[in-house]
Amino acid sequence: MFFFLLNLALSDLGSICTTVPKAMHNSLWDTSTISYSGCAAQMFLFLFFISAEFFLLTIMCYDRYVSICKPLHYGTLLGSRACAHMAVAAWASAFLNALLHTANTFSLPLCHGNALGQFFCDIPQILRLSCYKSYLRELGLIVVSAFFLFGCFVFIVFSYVQIFRAVLRIPSEQGRHKAFSTCLPHLAVVSLFVSTGIFSYLKPPSISSPSLDLTLSVLYSVVPPALNPLIYSLRNQELKDGMRKMMTGCFSEGLKYPFCIA
Repeated sequence: MFFFLLNLALSDLGSICTTVPKAMHNSLWDTSTISYSGCAAQMFLFLFFISAEFFLLTIMCYDRYVSICKPLHYGTLLGSRACAHMAVAAWASAFLNALLHTANTFSLPLCHGNALGQFFCDIPQILRLSCYKSYLRELGLIVVSAFFLFGCFVFIVFSYVQIFRAVLRIPSEQGRHKAFSTCLPHLAVVSLFVSTGIFSYLKPPSISSPSLDLTLSVLYSVVPPALNPLIYSLRNQELKDGMRKMMTGCFSEGLKYPFCIA
């Protein structure tokens, strides 16, 4: 799990560094431009890291399934070589997915200006600027990718059904609590990532607006990667004890002094 958490942290860091620095630069320097090649590179990197994150979350779900439902076979099914192969497959699949979408999207002619209603280069915003008949092939590629991602989502749901069935059969309450505690952080991350992404891309056009699109894009592109380290850190007992001591010390000192340096 820690090996996969390292890969997940790299994908989170990459996705945030792809969009946030450029948005901050434009805000600080009061500009709103990005070069054509820069836009293509930003879209490729964002799709690469976001796709890798979803594939890694799927693999981590399988890791939880094996550890709880087949604990005696964990060393055989998820050895170091198997984990490395799955991680390489996730990054390679993400690279191929990002390359196909970026190359296909930027091969379309832009017939409706060059102003994006977004703080980064995203596929739906580029498609709105292209000719209607030209982006049908990109929509076909999106449908194919959606079916592939839907398969991963079904696998996650099926795995958690099996996990919960196995956990409920554990006789001791302490054992059930320990099993649930290993799954809840991953389930929270998956729920946040999938729910914001699905609502952002599949919302009805009737409720679409520039402000809503901007808010949803922040929710699925910035919030999940930023919260993932916090969600998984809450499982670390030493970190929780340190935070509790820091909060308790600052609160007690705050009764005497207006500031506290922890």
